[in-house]
Amino acid sequence: MVDMRIGGLLSFLCAVVLVLLAPAPALAEAGPQTPSVPGRAAYLVDSEGTVHYSKQATRRMPVASLTKVMTAYVVLREAELSDVVTITAADVSHASTNGATHASLRKGERFTVRDLLYAVMLPSGADATNALARRYGPGTTRFVAKMNAAARSLGLASTRYTNPDGLPRPANGGYSTARDQVRLAQVALADATLRKIASAERHVVTKTAVHRAHTWRSTNKLLGSAPGATGVKTGYTRAAGYCLLFAADRDDRLYVGAILGDSRPDRRFSTAERLLDWAARESL
Repeated sequence: MVDMRIGGLLSFLCAVVLVLLAPAPALAEAGPQTPSVPGRAAYLVDSEGTVHYSKQATRRMPVASLTKVMTAYVVLREAELSDVVTITAADVSHASTNGATHASLRKGERFTVRDLLYAVMLPSGADATNALARRYGPGTTRFVAKMNAAARSLGLASTRYTNPDGLPRPANGGYSTARDQVRLAQVALADATLRKIASAERHVVTKTAVHRAHTWRSTNKLLGSAPGATGVKTGYTRAAGYCLLFAADRDDRLYVGAILGDSRPDRRFSTAERLLDWAARESL
């Protein structure tokens, strides 16, 4: 009986030793760390509804020329792409006197709405923006009212516009949030025309009897650089900082994000690309 107990104890001890000497199971590799986002606010979501990143996403702040996405959205609902708009001296001076980005338009030139939307979205032309708002308000005041009505209809409860281009006057162009801007971009990209414009790296307008030749290039450095990039818009004012509304197709998903209030112009692009790469890996 004693021998049986000793034998059992020895068997138990041997089993313990074998367990202790066995190699430890491999630990699952930790996922990639969430990228750092220096901007004041950011938000990133995919077409499946997964929120990949959120930082101060509901904080209201000026969004500079991201405002022009709503301008383009409203114009597409008010105009025909083949409509022709004549550029006035007021359109040109609006950009020059405010020190704003422009599309080099001249008084008396005539452009289709389609071309002017490229002038708004690629070089962020305040002259083109003013021309469209003037025509399809009619007048800036009525056009801004249409922008705010569209914001309400889209559920952008924390968005208010005071002008069609995001310039500092009046009231810093209004305010929005990173989350509202992403929602707006999702709606805009669902429109085939606006998606095509937002994703273009450049747009060439050949010389005709009614306007000079123009070549407008996008200010969005993700286009042609980040895989699958499809737009959307850049912006900057002193109050808003450097802003970026971006999107990319990755692995059958559309990722849409916003970065607001960065203090460095190029960092918003590298940050957005890191966020896209990280979110795509997380989705695998």
